[in-house]
Amino acid sequence: MKKRIVVGITGASGVIYGIEMLRELSKKNLETHLIISESGKKNISFETDYSIAEVESMADKVYNNEDLAAPPASGSFLTNGMIVAPCTIKTLSGIANSYSENLIVRTADVILKEKRKLVLLVRETPLHKGHLNLMSTAADMGAHILPPIPSFYHHPKTIEDIIHQTIGKVFDYLEIEHDLFERWGGRK
Repeated sequence: MKKRIVVGITGASGVIYGIEMLRELSKKNLETHLIISESGKKNISFETDYSIAEVESMADKVYNNEDLAAPPASGSFLTNGMIVAPCTIKTLSGIANSYSENLIVRTADVILKEKRKLVLLVRETPLHKGHLNLMSTAADMGAHILPPIPSFYHHPKTIEDIIHQTIGKVFDYLEIEHDLFERWGGRK
């Protein structure tokens, strides 16, 4: 079986992270399963020049976020992990509290209960203690919290360079080989 990755795109600013994640995963010939929240769809139209159809065409399979009977809602649906990019605080709260009101949160809950890899690109700033507590709770449950905070040691020249550095960090965690950014090699 090919590596199977679920990508959730929620309504936080930064939907380009989810879109670029799909593009890069497809280059790796991985099987991708996509769930976009309604707010995520709105932000795709606000923040990018992509249509929803174009984004959905990047995935092997697309699910309606309201369909709690979709395959990813079950632990018997085998995956190698899930990425929520970007992850709203509302979605983080649902995950941290096992409040599976939609397919993104339910799938994340399944990923955690099955001890698979879950990456949350939490997109909010500044953070108050409630946000931090939610991140801590999700991390205690097994989620990997990876806010899209750029590094600059690789001398990014474009926004894409910054986005790819974050995607590369996600790929490192999921054990997907890549050359999306130059790794730290010490002082020159």
